[in-house]
Order: sequence, then structure tokens, then C-alpha cells
Amino acid sequence: MRPVRRGCSPRNTDFENYEEAKPDLVARLGSYCSYCERRIPTLLEVEHIQPKGLPQYRHLEGRWENFLLACRNCNATKGDKDVELTGILLPDRDNTLSAFIYSEDGTVSPPPYLLEPQRRRCLATLSLTGLDKAIVETLDENGKLVALDRVSQRMEVWGVAEVAKEDILNAPGNLPLRRLAVQTALGYGFFSIWFTVFLEDLDMRNRLIDAFAGTRESGCFEVETTAPLSPAPNPDGLPHGGKT
Repeated sequence: MRPVRRGCSPRNTDFENYEEAKPDLVARLGSYCSYCERRIPTLLEVEHIQPKGLPQYRHLEGRWENFLLACRNCNATKGDKDVELTGILLPDRDNTLSAFIYSEDGTVSPPPYLLEPQRRRCLATLSLTGLDKAIVETLDENGKLVALDRVSQRMEVWGVAEVAKEDILNAPGNLPLRRLAVQTALGYGFFSIWFTVFLEDLDMRNRLIDAFAGTRESGCFEVETTAPLSPAPNPDGLPHGGKT
């Protein structure tokens, strides 16, 4: 899950209509779901971290600090569940990149070295957004897997990233190939998959961090090595941040 920095509100007061925050959110975070990381060029939703549908959070309906961006899948799965900020991990205040392992089979899981409290937060976050759901195998008339669900889409993008990596390895001095790989990553989304596939390529990791809006600004990466920093610096001082 890509760590991001949303920054200060562009307004001095809460938004009367939260949808009006969408252009500024997209400008600062990119057209990507804050949870599953897919690029959603249309129908991307303004997501309320603490749900506006619960009475105790209605005062946060127009609050900038309560906004992220989400696809319909993640937003619908999250729904009106009560979000206890101490019990989950959020990309705007925690280093969510260091909290999850992305695998070739499309699964997202907590690293084995986490302490139990950290592991529980990771699992709670995956459950909250449905990122722990099993693959839904949808086949076409020829028996070919069609990437309709989030798991199979992660698998598909992993393959695309591997091809880009192979092309770069076969032509290490070809800078246009590196630029093309970054543009391809921006087109698909799934920053964490691209970052994982290029884990041994410092130049590509830096290019990816700089290309995805709000990522470098999160401060979650060591400057020289791009290693995830833990605890997260939480530069905006958001409540219960810096947990990973």
C-alpha cells in the first residue's frame, strides 16, 4: 500500500460538498485507489477514512484530513464500518509499504517478522478494505483467465512489471526503456508491485517514488537507499500516525 502525503487543506474551512475535494486529492495523490493502488481514471471516489454514515463521524464529512481516494470495490467493502485509527494502518500517516508483502500470485500479506500487535493491524487493514479476498477466477470462452477482480489484476500487473524489468536488464544503458517502464507503471497503478519487482534497481525505485504523486512527499523512504523508514515520519502530524 503506497504511503502518501495529502498535505494541508486547500481551504480554510471544511468542504460543504466533499466531492469538491476530489480535484485537489487527485492532484496531490494521483488517480489511484489509496488502498488497492489501482489506477481509476473515472469514477474514483472521495473516501471518508472514518465513515460519514456513522453519527459519531458526521462532523468529519467535509474534513480534508478525513479524505482519501478509493475505488468502488475498496470503498464498498469498507462501507460504514467503524474505523479505530489505532487498530489499522493508513497510507496517509503510516508507512504502509513496509507493512505488506506483495507476491506474484496476487496476494497481499503481512511480513513474517512483524510483532503480533503490528500483524493484527495489518490483517485488520486487509480485512477492512477486502484486500485479503481470494481470487475470483473468471474465464473467457477459451478458458483464459480474465483479470476482473483485484487479485487477478495484481497478478496481471506483476507480469507486466517483470517484462519491463527484463527489457531493462537486457539493455541496462537504455534510459528511454526506464522512462517507458515508469509511464507504464503510472498507467496501471499498483505502485507496491512495481517497487517490489524493481527491488534491486535503485534508479528505478527512485523514479517510481518521484513519479507517483504524493509518494516522495510522505517522507517514508530513506534518501540514499529508498528503504522504507520505520516508524513513519507522519509529516502532517495526523492522529495515531507513525505506527509502521
